[in-house]
Amino acid sequence: MSKLDAKLGLQATWSMAVGGMIGGGIFSTLGVVIEIAGAWAWVSFLVAGLIALATGYCYAELAEHYEEGGGAYTYLRKVNAHGFAGSLAWILIVGYVLTNAVYAFTFGQYLGHVMHLGPIFSRASAVGIMSLFIALNLRGVAEAGWVEIFLVWIKLVVLLGLAIWGIASWQPDLLARGTEDKGLGAAMFGAASVFMAYEGFQLLAYGYDDIENPNKNLRRAMLAAIAIVIVTYVLVAIGTAMLIGSDQVVQHKEVALSIAGEKALGTTGLIIVTIAAAFSTGSAINSTLFATARLSLILAEAGDLPKSMSHRNDAGMPDRGVMILGVAAALMAAVGNLEILVKAASLAFLLTFAVVCGLAFDKRAGRRSISGFGAVSASAAAVALVLKLAEEDPLALMILGGLIVLALFGKPLVLYAMKKFGGGD
Repeated sequence: MSKLDAKLGLQATWSMAVGGMIGGGIFSTLGVVIEIAGAWAWVSFLVAGLIALATGYCYAELAEHYEEGGGAYTYLRKVNAHGFAGSLAWILIVGYVLTNAVYAFTFGQYLGHVMHLGPIFSRASAVGIMSLFIALNLRGVAEAGWVEIFLVWIKLVVLLGLAIWGIASWQPDLLARGTEDKGLGAAMFGAASVFMAYEGFQLLAYGYDDIENPNKNLRRAMLAAIAIVIVTYVLVAIGTAMLIGSDQVVQHKEVALSIAGEKALGTTGLIIVTIAAAFSTGSAINSTLFATARLSLILAEAGDLPKSMSHRNDAGMPDRGVMILGVAAALMAAVGNLEILVKAASLAFLLTFAVVCGLAFDKRAGRRSISGFGAVSASAAAVALVLKLAEEDPLALMILGGLIVLALFGKPLVLYAMKKFGGGD
């Protein structure tokens, strides 16, 4: 089978979804969630996961309904919401680039921590890992899928092993140590804030045409991936806090799992968790870059990006999309703290979940009880996150608002300039 004909089987598709979700999220956001929800952080991951599970179901049902990839962008165009579809896709691409930057940044932080090197090394490592996966994705589907399977299984074994080790020690008092007991209400805010850790499953919709028997395998892979990620997140949230205490998780937000690994097995544990973090962030970069490049291809073919972005190399890959999106993420990972931008991107993903579930409900794609739950709960979570950001990070809301204004009103001008001066058709 040639590279052009290569398809992703069920295991590779499932691995892409798991890799896109777990990625840098659990390694870099666990401390943020525990800071918000305290001992109830595991509930935050559970609630967010249930909303993601409902949304994943809607994505799969809409893909089968239309028998076409492209995710929210394609589905909005199918109901003649062309202008909104293009604008939402631009916002999503920015969100995905920022997400990849966070994954690369997290990779650099864990590597720098284990090697006791400074921020320059960490940022250089972030650029290096992005460069590696740009090159890998340019080689084609088969290589990307094979690597994804390997990386995902390695990180799942390490994460679940660490979680079980912590739970086996059974020190429930450490779940709340150093954190205020804010009750289950705080867990709901935590759930709204943690959606970046779940957004990766929707990337499969962009690779619909690269999946074997997509109407069957997409649903099976997506739902199974979300389910295993929910279990993994809940166990890791509990196990890590029981190993080192919630206060230490919050204090060492960016490398909390390394601290837990060192607590469990000394230097060996530190090294094992760091290797898992490298594999995890690497697979997340791979999944996100792989699928987002396909979204850029779909946009280019529909006229929402310059036609030149639809170019494919000899391996059938949208090489210009891979290069531009990858380089942009590498630059962002190198320039500074992306925390505020990531929060804005997380809200964009949550809004997308609500839109997709609403479309599935309207088109009667699948069970309306599930799509209705997804639409209402995702919308409620988005409102909760807006309120929290308005209180704690108003700049994040301003940034997202600026992106929306650019997408809705500035997109035609930017697109015209790109076509005229960039040589697009």
